Amino acid sequence: MMQQAALITLHGMGETDSGYANKLLKTVLRQLGINAKQLHSNSVYYQDILQQNEQRVWQAIGFRLRWNKLRRFMLFGFADAAGLEHRKEAENSSYLFAQLSIARALYVAKQQLSPSGKVVILAHSLGGHVFSCYLWDAGCARAGKKVTAGIWQNIRAYQAAISGDIPLTDDDIAFLQGNALAGLITTGCNIPIFVAAHAMEQIVPITRPSPDFFWHNYYDKDDVLGWPLADLSPGYQQLVTDYSINAGGGFFGWLAASWNPLSHNQYWQDKQIITAVTEQLKKTISA
Repeated sequence: MMQQAALITLHGMGETDSGYANKLLKTVLRQLGINAKQLHSNSVYYQDILQQNEQRVWQAIGFRLRWNKLRRFMLFGFADAAGLEHRKEAENSSYLFAQLSIARALYVAKQQLSPSGKVVILAHSLGGHVFSCYLWDAGCARAGKKVTAGIWQNIRAYQAAISGDIPLTDDDIAFLQGNALAGLITTGCNIPIFVAAHAMEQIVPITRPSPDFFWHNYYDKDDVLGWPLADLSPGYQQLVTDYSINAGGGFFGWLAASWNPLSHNQYWQDKQIITAVTEQLKKTISA
């Protein structure tokens, strides 16, 4: 049975295991009810590219210091961001391998979807930046512009890592570029940290990969790693709709009043986020 929609998740910064989205996906499937049969779900996992090196550094110097939990969160979190950007033009860079993880998840989704099926991406924290970079490079490749890093320098050169022995067709490549992408939902997104030093005219978002593409961004005012995006520049204003929420609420509501790592990691347990994702998937399935 071919499905009508796919939900693909990307995790954020910091220590993460491969089952990071399991609880959220289980809840979304339950809320979808009968529509769950129409959904393919998959998770992008790129932390394995970085985590072993970060653990080595922590064991060498981090465990002897004060504020261990906060310091560990900062080390693993910001090392992720720095590691993905450092020498990203180099052969076999972490940036390239993260993009391969995305392309593989998209390729698998294409095999499960009907010809009219659409994809929704849910990306947390650094995952929003990672996926935005992927779409930026894919858009440049689609427009015939030079791409200097990642798989979109020459997508066919990475066929074996994406589709195995099966050649990538033009239709496959268009799908990987986002032509079936219904939209992007970001939570706790920190793209402003990466672009804040640029002049406003240099802060240019991705081009819409499909005509009806939406970008909904959820942030908590008490989360110093999660930011609104629409006011970054006129381009972001036209592309992104921001939503301010109290991530987590409930038991963790008091923690969100002053920043700590937990306040950044509560979005996917928040009822408003789960409802937003579920309702968007219902729209995508019935479109």
